[in-house]
Amino acid sequence: MTLNTFKSEVRNEFFDLIDFWMEYSIDEKHGGFLGTIDKDNKPVYSSKSMVSTSRTLWGFSTAIHFIKTQPELNSESHLIPELEKLCLRAFDYITEHFWDEKNGGVYWSLTAEGQPENAKKSMYSHSFFVYGMSEYYRATGYTPALEWARKGFESIIDHAYDQKNGGYLEGFAQDWSDTDDYILSKGELRKSMNTHLHLLECFANLYRVDRSEKVRFHLEHCLQIMLDKIIGKDKTRMTLFFTEDWQPRDQTISYGHDIEASWLVLEAAEILGDEHYIETVKTKCLAMAKDAADGLQPDHGMIYEINPETGHGNFSRDWWVMAEAMVGFYNAYQLSGKVHFLEKSENSWQFIKDYLMAENGEWWGGVNVDHNITSFSKGNPWKAPYHNVRSCMEIYRRIG
Repeated sequence: MTLNTFKSEVRNEFFDLIDFWMEYSIDEKHGGFLGTIDKDNKPVYSSKSMVSTSRTLWGFSTAIHFIKTQPELNSESHLIPELEKLCLRAFDYITEHFWDEKNGGVYWSLTAEGQPENAKKSMYSHSFFVYGMSEYYRATGYTPALEWARKGFESIIDHAYDQKNGGYLEGFAQDWSDTDDYILSKGELRKSMNTHLHLLECFANLYRVDRSEKVRFHLEHCLQIMLDKIIGKDKTRMTLFFTEDWQPRDQTISYGHDIEASWLVLEAAEILGDEHYIETVKTKCLAMAKDAADGLQPDHGMIYEINPETGHGNFSRDWWVMAEAMVGFYNAYQLSGKVHFLEKSENSWQFIKDYLMAENGEWWGGVNVDHNITSFSKGNPWKAPYHNVRSCMEIYRRIG
């Protein structure tokens, strides 16, 4: 495949994905956006998650920004007015239903009808609140979105920033009191790779539009935590869970998160704009991509995760893992000039086309070793226009 072909194909898929979400994600019955979209693109009135709703806001917002900043996409500018309406719909629904007026912060999930269901305060969901709001402002200049992004940021810093040990605590009860259930982890596991990776992402995106010293401090702090604790100074794989004082508690290798971090960490350093960080991170991220390739299988799919001590793991080839593999390996190609990384990126794209793209739009959630579909829902509390939309956009921009 030529680079021009690669670029053309991801461009077309980007707009096919955006068209899918514009047509099928709206909840006409209860407001906002659907909690689940089934395999036939039919609505399922299930729980609505903060994660998928804010990712939807991000997806429509980034589509606007993408069209506006790529002159050759002028032919798609007719989509912008409708995308702006959908962004405002997401913004209104999030601020009216997900925000906890009494305690501050956002709920993890709502019922289909829009009432609080799981009211815990997870920093994972808060990270996507900030990510979506900051992208909405970046794309449209809608000032209330920046104000809400700052409110979400302050909630994170006020409650979760650990001044003693560094990093950010995983989650809290509805009133911000301590709990032993943080949604992504429990008990002593008060810090996680996944939350810190997406806090880094949201801090970086907020810093694009808010160059305050406070935002910069936390972007730099989170980046340093990723390098020193989550990845480790002499390591290339991320540890998944930690105690509050950073004692590692899980040896599982998450290939999908490692390849995702291999480009997100560099992006954060570049947004920070510190040349020392950038050069250090380039070396680290290239090494991460090299070792993440261990998760690639003969069919060019990447498995989700494995415990190297027991051999047990999740061997499915998930939609988000393959999307991140496509970008992570292309990023490694850009850093190194080595063609085998480009081939891994192209092979990831070919795998997506062969096994994950659904005939009537969007991607299946994943396939097993025999390429049988393991998850049929097109949209769910975790699945929204985020990983795959972003990967197509990233490849298009990077090919140039």
